[in-house]
Amino acid sequence: MIPGFETGAVTLDGQRIAYDIGGSGPPVLLLHGYPQCRAMWKGVAPVLARHFTVVAADLRGYGDSGRPDGVAAMSFRAMAADQVALTRHLGVERFHVVGHDRGGRTAHRMALDAPEVLLSLTVMDIVPTHLLLDRLTWPVAKAYYHWFFLAQPAPGPERMIGADPDAFYESCLTGWGAAKLSDFDADALAAYRAAWARPEVMHTMCNDYRAALEVDMALDAADLGRRVPCPALVLYGADGAMARAYDVPATWADRLADMRAEAVPGGHFFPDTHPAETAAALMRFLSD
Repeated sequence: MIPGFETGAVTLDGQRIAYDIGGSGPPVLLLHGYPQCRAMWKGVAPVLARHFTVVAADLRGYGDSGRPDGVAAMSFRAMAADQVALTRHLGVERFHVVGHDRGGRTAHRMALDAPEVLLSLTVMDIVPTHLLLDRLTWPVAKAYYHWFFLAQPAPGPERMIGADPDAFYESCLTGWGAAKLSDFDADALAAYRAAWARPEVMHTMCNDYRAALEVDMALDAADLGRRVPCPALVLYGADGAMARAYDVPATWADRLADMRAEAVPGGHFFPDTHPAETAAALMRFLSD
């Protein structure tokens, strides 16, 4: 899926996780967001692999990874545990984690649940889950309406999305991202379409958002006041919905003990639309 990388899959604790691995050097784990898969790192991972061992994995419920049953099985805690198990399977004890969108929320939960495994944390174009939901404003609700649509009881959202999956998911890519479909790599876009066309993937992706409200909100509320101790980077799209609605770095200031922040050209999907700038920002941080 990522040119020059080796593709693998492993079942750990009953959960299949698909991944690509390449390069050499200190380990970096890349986690994608919604509604994508690990193909989103196609333009970033090969640059990092010149200096790092890079693992790009599909989150449970996404891409080629397994699709667990039930809402709780799609919590960020469960997703994070998968990825820690994957790195240990690969012989890695400590690593840098980089997450975009849902992958960023998974990475943040990993930093809270297993801080001993992280060399650093990078979150891309998100504000903390608890803050977004607890202090929701109407402009954010309008821009991120999908949080509440996807969280409705099954099979309502799945049936509506299933009428024309490409139309719905492509509206996500262009609606939040300050981007056109032509800005996305054709091979990556084909991988996204192949994944989201599967009814079982539509369902588990909806369960991701159901879990955010039904499971993750309470977990995050219990951890308010905790600060991630490792070095952390907050990257965000200069033209994205989050940058318009928030001072993104300020939303993380009380959650990250050693924080840097940087805006990247583009909107929410800047790793797809501006991979060179994304890779350069990561290299500056990870090489420091």
